[in-house]
Amino acid sequence: MKILKILFILICLNSIAYADKNMKIGSLGKESEVSRVIKVIMYDNYYEPDSFQIKAGETIKFEVENAGELVHEFNIANKMMHIKHQPEMEKMVENEILFADSIDKVKMKKMAKIDKSMSHSHSNSVLLEPKQKRYIIWKFDNAVNIEVACNVPGHYQAGMIAKVNIK
Repeated sequence: MKILKILFILICLNSIAYADKNMKIGSLGKESEVSRVIKVIMYDNYYEPDSFQIKAGETIKFEVENAGELVHEFNIANKMMHIKHQPEMEKMVENEILFADSIDKVKMKKMAKIDKSMSHSHSNSVLLEPKQKRYIIWKFDNAVNIEVACNVPGHYQAGMIAKVNIK
């Protein structure tokens, strides 16, 4: 019995360490700390550029433009976080907030009062209609296993993912 308890504790500690390591994606950056600007264009189901070379601790301003004909997301996270976020995006479609080429922002704001996940107000993400532009300032402190992806239903699965290499 004692061996089982010890084994259970070790598994729990390992899980916590694994989750902590895989949840490190960085943090919202400050304009005054930006070391460089990277322009990103989102086309239908791919990013340009399709990979990013980032120095550990660097603060980047991503200027993101949706040049596609569909709604797209620029989301900085790890694979586990993207997978966890995808049902929220599906819920936005089901609630007729997110459409192929538009976002009902009035309904989004109304639904966010009931379900906060409907607000899509994440500091690591922008959700853009075609021809829209926005930016994210992100500090890659303690960031590991990062990728940029679009979690609009079907887009991640279609390969709308950009690699982030942190050195």
